[in-house]
Amino acid sequence: MADKGAPASHGTKDRILDVAERLFGERGYAATSLRAVTDAAGANVAAVNYHFGSKEGLLRAVVDRAMRPVNEERQRLLDGFLAGDGEPEVADLVGAFVRTGANLALRRDGDAAAVVRFLGRVMCEPDPEIRRLFADEVGPVEGRYLKELTRALPLLAPQEVAFRYSVMVGLLALHQAGTLADLAPHGMTDEGGSPRSQHRTEQLVGAVLAVFQAP
Repeated sequence: MADKGAPASHGTKDRILDVAERLFGERGYAATSLRAVTDAAGANVAAVNYHFGSKEGLLRAVVDRAMRPVNEERQRLLDGFLAGDGEPEVADLVGAFVRTGANLALRRDGDAAAVVRFLGRVMCEPDPEIRRLFADEVGPVEGRYLKELTRALPLLAPQEVAFRYSVMVGLLALHQAGTLADLAPHGMTDEGGSPRSQHRTEQLVGAVLAVFQAP
């Protein structure tokens, strides 16, 4: 499909990104063919190759679009902590990291559920290459948080801080996908309402903070 002018090109690219985000989240990356994406987007494989280079390039672009606002906000908050007097506290770091990820859906127009479903699916993909690709996109920012958490917890071995950090990331992924709420025993109700309510987010912040503050 030939793009005729910048507006049409922009529209085609965004449609492909929207559809890929939805289908990757619903079916997983491996189970979603480029043909399924292009058919649903009203485009063709040539358009994917033109805009993204390959299926992996498309996945990288979807991850980048989803995570860029989170990464930028995390950078801004961490820079603010470091610009102040003293070093950031564990509670500050955990709160900033978890809230920015948990509130991702609030920053998106359109199908907010699609982006959190997509991220939850990608972060739990069985294919280690997919998880590595995601880690590459978020690594620089997340590495800064891990460094500051290690500095803020001098009584813990760096390997222990790294493990607890991975627990935080895993719980956040489950929360983003809505899976964490589904794991509650049948019949239990959530006073906060939606799995991604502010109440649930603050519960998650408290639970993750307890993980880091444990002996």
